[in-house]
Amino acid sequence: MDHGKARVLAAGSCCPSLEMWASKAGISRYSVPPSISRTWAMMNEAQVSGGPSSGSSGSEGSKDSSRCSTPGLDPERHERLREKMRRRMEAGDKWFSLEFFPPRTAAGAANLLSMFDHMAAGGPLFIDVTWHQAGDPGSDKETSSMMIASTAVNYCGLETMLHMSCCQQSPEEITGHLYKAKQLGIKNILALRGDPVGDQWEAEEGGFNHAADLVKHIRSKFGDYFDICVAGYPKGHYEAGSFEEDLRHLKEKVSAGADFIITQLFFEADTFFHFVKACSEIGITCPILPGIFPIQSYSSLRQLVKLSKLEVPQEIKDVIEPIKDNDAAICNYGIELAVSLCQELLASGLVPGLHFYTLNRKMATTTVLKRLGMWTEDLRRPLPWAISAHPKRREEDVRPIFWASRPKSYIYRTQDWNEFPNGRWGNSSSPAFGELKNYYLFYLKSKCPQKELLKMWGEELSSEESVFEVFANYLSGEPNQHGCKVTCLPWNDEPLAAETSLMKEQLLRVNRLGILTINSQPNVNGRPSSDPIVGWGPSGGYVFQKAYLEFFTSRETAEALLQVLKKYELRVNYHIVDVKGENITNAPELQPNAVTWGIFPGREIIQPTVVDPVSFMFWKDEAFALWIEQWGKLYDEESPSRMIIQYIHDNYFLVNLVDNEFPQDNCLWQVVEEAFELLNKPAGLSREAEAP
Repeated sequence: MDHGKARVLAAGSCCPSLEMWASKAGISRYSVPPSISRTWAMMNEAQVSGGPSSGSSGSEGSKDSSRCSTPGLDPERHERLREKMRRRMEAGDKWFSLEFFPPRTAAGAANLLSMFDHMAAGGPLFIDVTWHQAGDPGSDKETSSMMIASTAVNYCGLETMLHMSCCQQSPEEITGHLYKAKQLGIKNILALRGDPVGDQWEAEEGGFNHAADLVKHIRSKFGDYFDICVAGYPKGHYEAGSFEEDLRHLKEKVSAGADFIITQLFFEADTFFHFVKACSEIGITCPILPGIFPIQSYSSLRQLVKLSKLEVPQEIKDVIEPIKDNDAAICNYGIELAVSLCQELLASGLVPGLHFYTLNRKMATTTVLKRLGMWTEDLRRPLPWAISAHPKRREEDVRPIFWASRPKSYIYRTQDWNEFPNGRWGNSSSPAFGELKNYYLFYLKSKCPQKELLKMWGEELSSEESVFEVFANYLSGEPNQHGCKVTCLPWNDEPLAAETSLMKEQLLRVNRLGILTINSQPNVNGRPSSDPIVGWGPSGGYVFQKAYLEFFTSRETAEALLQVLKKYELRVNYHIVDVKGENITNAPELQPNAVTWGIFPGREIIQPTVVDPVSFMFWKDEAFALWIEQWGKLYDEESPSRMIIQYIHDNYFLVNLVDNEFPQDNCLWQVVEEAFELLNKPAGLSREAEAP
């Protein structure tokens, strides 16, 4: 929805229908946020002309919008990669990291993003993304190295290292790529010469011929901003005259400013031990990470050996050759081989961490890590929402609750902010959210293909009630009438949050009756921060929540709700809006309402989620648009199914309710039940109930 096309309402006024409802319900205290027409162009114009920056945090020009700097809940958010390594090494904690390469297709990019989310659960210290010169690696294409690395940082919250090579690039082009990487939040570079395009290396005119030249260039142009990694070759680079000559080149790279080394793959632990000893003898003291390659298939082994010019030990060949056509058998052998190699490396005391070449496959690597006891899925969350690893967001600790199930969208819409709320949201008079029109972007669209979505949401809809049933199937986990489980909705592409189980019965009932919930949380009064369902933040704290319910519903139900809410005026805050932006709320002076907060030893109170009436008006555009963009467009434009979705989009209301009495039982279910009772009364009795 274009804010510029919405009808502008003066504060304190409302659309006739809502004003009529409020009058009939006897509600005397209400306000309506003005429709917001501010665009990014207007915001940028104000900044250029010297006006206040609305991109700073979602607040502008308010004396109440100060930000207190609260101590970070997760210290690693504030550390650069080499500091994380140093701290782990001093504590004796081993880590692992993972390498991925850019896919060739948009579908492959979406699948890789899903893998990032899965692999992040195991706790890698960082990931890295390779640089494929033939794939336009520095472009904005969704399959480029730059965009894959940026997505990992910004939308998956992963510490990420981007490979960069000298191959077929001028110093000016390399500098441009580095500036772009910095702008995108990438802080780590693996500096490589790169593989020759043909059989022989051909220097770029005026370019760099060695990785050491690239390291020097990065340090000269960007100082200490980037952490720099370089490659090490345990048996020497195949182009080097000798092992000793290659070590001297490695020493040059480290002396030029490299912070750590990742080795090429190898097959025997003694190869790595000899390499580390030789590095130490010539004065290389930075961390050296062994590159681990779990053999996954005969073809992948042959390809990698061809590229790296390595010789496979005869004892490995003797095992693999007889089973070369059996990928499952080779993969199992590769896992056993990798586990044995890693155990020997870790036992030596010479290895601070392990770096895995995944080939964009998760099974072999995760199996090895689990066997080693290094795959640690910590269910505790630093904050109730998914964080970004962009440096400028490291202080961010407050967000509106509306995007709880769409964190990537929130990050996308606030990517141009210069600062982010820290400590409190403040009095946001006009938060400048970017428009969300690029639903096709691989990190914003559903992970499920269209055929699967149709099976889940209905290849043919017959009524509004068939839509209600989709919501109910999503909540229940039961297969629909076609035997397909509903694993996502347009507003939530992930499995249900654990805390939904605390309200499952109530949610199922109201969804089947047309309260189509897209966001909710139970009330919580001082549960330990380690609680497996509602906990977040560091140990030793306590967390609190106000009950929250957000849903779409029909005009009739919304009118009944307003009637009922008169009784709960001092306890329940509400906001009701239609697709055109006509809305009503009883939020006092449009102030944000903290709905989640935590108390932790030695820290100020942290309030990471709020219900902000002004931000809600930006969210409603996205929430309504998802009906059409994600669901309606699955069907032909004139089909009955498309018309049902269009009707809901055009006529339903988006409602949010907050029960402020968090120590008491959640009253929102009672509010909804009373609205249903009012709807079910005969018309005459309903009119009597409305009478003063």
